[in-house]
Amino acid sequence: MSAIQLRNTHYRFNNMMLFYVFTLLLLSNFAASKSIIKSLPGFNGSLPFVLETGYIGVGELEVVQLFYYFIESERSPEDDPLVLWLTGGPGCSALSGLVYEIGPLAVDYAKIQRRRPTCFCIEPIFMDKDCQHNIYRCTCWYRIFLFNNTGRLRCIVAPIIVQEISDGNEVGDQPTMNLKGYVLGNPVTDDEIDTNSIVPFAHLKALISDELYESFMKNCKGEYLNPDQSNASCMEDILAIKECIGKVFTGQILEPLCKTISPKPIALKLDPRFLIADDTDILLSSPHVPRPWCRSFNYVYIYKWANDETVQDALHIRKGTKKHWERCNKTLAYSYNVKSSVDYHRNLTKKPYRALIYSGDHDMTIPYIGTHEWIESLNLTIKFDWEPWFVDGQVAGYTMLYAYNELDYITYDLRFATVKGGGHTAPEYRPEQCLAMID
Repeated sequence: MSAIQLRNTHYRFNNMMLFYVFTLLLLSNFAASKSIIKSLPGFNGSLPFVLETGYIGVGELEVVQLFYYFIESERSPEDDPLVLWLTGGPGCSALSGLVYEIGPLAVDYAKIQRRRPTCFCIEPIFMDKDCQHNIYRCTCWYRIFLFNNTGRLRCIVAPIIVQEISDGNEVGDQPTMNLKGYVLGNPVTDDEIDTNSIVPFAHLKALISDELYESFMKNCKGEYLNPDQSNASCMEDILAIKECIGKVFTGQILEPLCKTISPKPIALKLDPRFLIADDTDILLSSPHVPRPWCRSFNYVYIYKWANDETVQDALHIRKGTKKHWERCNKTLAYSYNVKSSVDYHRNLTKKPYRALIYSGDHDMTIPYIGTHEWIESLNLTIKFDWEPWFVDGQVAGYTMLYAYNELDYITYDLRFATVKGGGHTAPEYRPEQCLAMID
């Protein structure tokens, strides 16, 4: 009995391979370690597409070794672009995006074997390291490159990396990369704009009253991230707002906020965006609790699968390099020195690229309202105003198309799209719609 099944949206992958699967063009001196994976535990028979895994050495001495997954295009491998997919966090594994967001395989929960629950998805190259020069080095392999990014803090560095590649092309760095554009999903972009948009979002979704919203706007001047703490009226409003939204699951406001049994105390972060428990604590949760259903229950299986020795052998994970796989490694040391990447987006509007910025419209972690606000601040020309987009004749969200037209030779355009019913990781909630959006 197989615990792995093809997604029922698999037919769409041939339509979107222009962006999401691609041919691999390696320079021989970079091919340090790679393996073609023919089968995986939990999937009956041979994999119906070409999957490659391997390691890429980065840095002067290549001490850091990045593990990657790669799948070849099922349409036209020699012509289709490359997509580099980075998962957010920071510190969350590429495998999380691979399994729970967009991939032609998914967990068949009805056939899960208790002895060895298994799960697997396949997606273009995913990296497990958040480092600008690492990504730059990796992208040197490919003739065609389309940058894609989703998740949380990786999105704030994405336009920085895109600009680095673009600048390298302009000064003649070799090999030249045929960069076509970038995609960001529910992206952290500007601390102030993102966080301050939580209150108007909560108001629009009827999570706070008209009176409370109006009082907040009057007393706090719309400042939710850094309110004037000496303003008693403002602080009262903020406390009332937190009382209203503090027990709402910010990742998708219609889904339950799940309390989990944790081996350590759950500390809520001070940042008002982060009012939910750490999802690394889900291992002691039971996926079979009848009510309420919690999305985090699904994540239990990936821990069991990724830490299974037969799975690691099948993926050609180097022995001893991973004592215990975690979905999100929160022990990594990061310097949070980029508060806003809006200026990088503004710089890129003067380049001949295409950008897609999408937001699940039920995400209160990074609300679509804030994303739309910073896009508007770029002062682009609106080519198509707010209008619905469709999948199978049904409204899948709403979209706007912007362009930079001050220079005749520049063909930059940016499409903003909402995904109706989508959460913070929109493809996890609406995979069919997101695949169609990219196609």
